[in-house]
Amino acid sequence: MYKQRVVFVHGAGSFGSAAWPGQHGMALDYDALFLRRHGFDPVAEPVESSFTADAAIVLRSLADDGRGAAGGHVVAHSQGAIAAVMAAVERPELVFSLTLVEPACLSLTAELPATAAHIKLMKPLFDARHQLTDQDFQREFVRRMFASDSAEPATAEEHREARRLRLQAPPWEAPLQIVPGVPTLVLTGGWEPLYEEIAGYLRETGALHRTAPGGHRPHDHAEGDRYIRSFIATVGRRNQAQAS
Repeated sequence: MYKQRVVFVHGAGSFGSAAWPGQHGMALDYDALFLRRHGFDPVAEPVESSFTADAAIVLRSLADDGRGAAGGHVVAHSQGAIAAVMAAVERPELVFSLTLVEPACLSLTAELPATAAHIKLMKPLFDARHQLTDQDFQREFVRRMFASDSAEPATAEEHREARRLRLQAPPWEAPLQIVPGVPTLVLTGGWEPLYEEIAGYLRETGALHRTAPGGHRPHDHAEGDRYIRSFIATVGRRNQAQAS
């Protein structure tokens, strides 16, 4: 039986299937691919992030699957939403639907109040990131972003994670445009005005907006997971009906 493809694009922390513990079971009903963005590897040293390289990874995952079918649904979290949106703008015919979880699409809303305040807070840190150690950047990033303290990296993977975070390009520099005609769900945690502002902007351009518990990871909560699965199933049924 043919399964529609669903591509999962992680944010700045965990990657691959580890970033989507609540969505593993979707592999029973879909051809689920859990991507690794550019510079994310369990062994290799992190490298500078690249918006275009990430978008290319998403587009490759939507290419012909060997059965003569191409395209699929894209689910992306935080900074991963940048690559998802860029891919959908470049090849909208390959993206059946977009699900953007707490999307870091700051370049779309840079002039709006919450986003402008966030950029003002974070830009000095990003401007100095190549003069800071990985640990110092991570500590200050967490303090400014989440108003909390971060634990010092202890394992090799935690040190790589701190370096990856420092090497992420500022999201407000991403070359984003509104996606034309792709069904879009925006899922937020209702905890941070920045993401609610981005969601509101996307809602005004035609996206569906839902809120679920879970802070920056509402897809880990059962309610958020239900929103994701229901949206993809609805769009998938509509696509199949139109194709028959």
